Amino acid sequence: MRLRTIIHATLAVAASTAVAAWPVAATAQSSGFTVGDIRIEGLQRISEGTVYNYLPVNIGDQLDPRRVAESMRALYATGFFRDVEMRRDGGTLVIAVVERPSIESFEIKGNKDIKTEDLQRSLRNVGLATGKTFDQSVLDEVKQYLTDQYFSRGKYAVRVDAKVEEVPGNKVKIAIDINEGKRARIRQINIAGNTAFPDEDLQEGFELKTPNWLSWYRQDDRYAREALSGDLEKLRSYYMDRGYANFAVTSTQVAIAPEKDDIFVTVNVNEGDVFKVSEVKLAGNMVIPESELRRLILIQPGDTYSRKFITATTEAMKLRLGFDGYAFATIDPVPQANNETKEISLTFVVDPKNRVYVRRVNFNGTTGVNDEVFRREMRQLEGAYLSNTAVERSKQRIQRLPFIEKVEVENTPVPGAADLVDVDFEIKEGLPGQFGGGVGYSESQSVILNGSFTHSNFMGTGNRVQAEINSGKYAKSYSFSHTDPYTTIDGVRRTVSLGYRDVTQFTSATSDFDTTTATLGIGYDYPITEYQYLSFGLSAQQAELATTSLGSAAEANDWVQNNGNPRTECLSQTDLTVPCSEYPNYSLFRSKFRTFELNTGWSFDSRNRTIFATSGTRQRLSLSYTLPGSEVEFWTVSYDLLKFIPIWRDFKLMFNIEAAYGEPLGDTTGLPPYRQYFAGGPDSVRGFRESRLGPKDSFGRPYGGNIKTVAQTELLLPMPEKWRNSARFSLFYDIGNVFSNQDINFVGPPDVNGVQHPVDYKFSYDELRQSAGVAVQWLAPLGVFRFSYAIPLNDERGDTATRYGDETEGFQFSIGQAF
Repeated sequence: MRLRTIIHATLAVAASTAVAAWPVAATAQSSGFTVGDIRIEGLQRISEGTVYNYLPVNIGDQLDPRRVAESMRALYATGFFRDVEMRRDGGTLVIAVVERPSIESFEIKGNKDIKTEDLQRSLRNVGLATGKTFDQSVLDEVKQYLTDQYFSRGKYAVRVDAKVEEVPGNKVKIAIDINEGKRARIRQINIAGNTAFPDEDLQEGFELKTPNWLSWYRQDDRYAREALSGDLEKLRSYYMDRGYANFAVTSTQVAIAPEKDDIFVTVNVNEGDVFKVSEVKLAGNMVIPESELRRLILIQPGDTYSRKFITATTEAMKLRLGFDGYAFATIDPVPQANNETKEISLTFVVDPKNRVYVRRVNFNGTTGVNDEVFRREMRQLEGAYLSNTAVERSKQRIQRLPFIEKVEVENTPVPGAADLVDVDFEIKEGLPGQFGGGVGYSESQSVILNGSFTHSNFMGTGNRVQAEINSGKYAKSYSFSHTDPYTTIDGVRRTVSLGYRDVTQFTSATSDFDTTTATLGIGYDYPITEYQYLSFGLSAQQAELATTSLGSAAEANDWVQNNGNPRTECLSQTDLTVPCSEYPNYSLFRSKFRTFELNTGWSFDSRNRTIFATSGTRQRLSLSYTLPGSEVEFWTVSYDLLKFIPIWRDFKLMFNIEAAYGEPLGDTTGLPPYRQYFAGGPDSVRGFRESRLGPKDSFGRPYGGNIKTVAQTELLLPMPEKWRNSARFSLFYDIGNVFSNQDINFVGPPDVNGVQHPVDYKFSYDELRQSAGVAVQWLAPLGVFRFSYAIPLNDERGDTATRYGDETEGFQFSIGQAF
């Protein structure tokens, strides 16, 4: 707008000059004449046709001073010419022009804070680019614009020099040289006039700060006028929340040092007196019972005056009125102060306005999701009155869809209807899943060859489909699952799964233990409240376990020989018909069995999103019980809790607790080895090698236990806005372990005589392992990358004939599915 103002002012001066000059030349012959022909002189790059297109005069027109002024304005307005002259040559109108030079080259040097590409893109929009017509006034305006940009970044010593070099052919070369200088830092912030509170308390919540050890990251030692205005409002709130109703900021001074690298801010205040509340009244149109509104009042007679409580009261009343459809209600708190008694009488004036109804609910910004997927998440219905609570819950439910990155909602009034609105959801889609294959790495499986297809929004339906083939060093697996989150209109969720696994070792450290399992399962989740589900399911499994008398641990051999349908085979390399008794060291133990499991559970989930949640709670309780007809019988129960607690500003605590327990039933001697619990690694107690905590077999390798307790506490640190939904940085403290109270004869390492003695792995608080460290998570197309560095706090080295020691690992990483 400022560039246009300069151009228009130039045109106005030029046109007024032309109007004044024309009559002088014209009166010598006549006050006007009929244009018989038009001749244009001085053109170099611009064609005559272009001039004719802009010229409002044609052959045969009557030309007078008014038409001359109109023509001059039109030609100057094109921006092509720096001088225009119109004269008469007999019956010919002669237009002599001087074209503005074109820009042959445009160069920017010295800029570091602002990228050259960003500058060139902005300057191209105002005509400063190679090949454009040069205008000196625009260049001057750009110099000021660049200076302002660096001022906003705290660089007040910046110098912007623009050089214009004329070259043949009516062209110019432009070079902008920027000397950014040092960034000015806030050296001192002074508050004058305060007696009730020290400067440190008043400045604690300020956005502007003096240099500190985090200033390089927060950039909070830069001066900005907007930030100062915000800090002054925080200062007013600080006093008014503590009863100083007459508090005022009397003046503000901002001074910069001569070197322009230090800034000094001084704020002068008048604290006033502390006021109490004498009475609290309600007035206005009570469309809902007054008793309900009174229950929402957070400040009572005798309390110290507090603007914070008054604001919270008005917001609570608005939400209550909005729940009944009065979405645009206003609550006006009117204070009446008595300066003699230092008391304030408060009146909350209620204006509900019209009850508002929803005409349409619109979903904007998406292309790959069916409209039905969003509408079934809605708690605000079309045709119903507008409920702010229902709209906010609808927003949360859409935000929790795993393929949605961000949701914004706005209530748009319908023109001409005071009681109608459209609810517009602006939705940004995220990654719906992954499809591919290749080579990967896992700490538990080493090198993995895989092919997978995971999609949480299959064909735009919101259904989740997963198919996977993995071939690793210790396991091969094939699986397929399909989840329909709305099998019925009431939100019943159904999951069908198929799986086949051939596992040589449960973890990368276990002894030889071959397991082949085939599983078929179906489960239903029934919503019982807005946040809670009950789940029921059945699964059938065919399993075959095999161990060897040489390569497998005694604990594994004992389970295989005493559970299911055991049998013993020989591994003789000469004659398989020879009885196994003749080759006792080469025996193969097998057990094949079927299980039928009933799975039930309860879940509660109020998180604001599925991936990288920042608020809410998730709880899950699940119970599995083998049904009659199962050849191995057992039951398991597990509970996990994930909770977010705000601490201060954007700092939050995250608690993740997991507890699990299982026991055999009937003649079964212990949980099947593949159903044992393991701990240690990136997803449990970091700093200890994956799956290496808890009971060890006779070879000192993980065997697992039937009791698992793990707790992770993380302090989530603030992240820049653009990374909040895709990255996380935290400090953590982990504690946990795995125990066993089953009838299993665990033994420790051999003593000096080669004898292994019994080891007790029953639960003990003293055996809970602890670690602390830092963690980073990043959402990528392949899933969530988790990196951590932990320091174990109470690891044990172990000693001969007692028990095997802990295996620690500082840096750990994992790649997990995010969908």
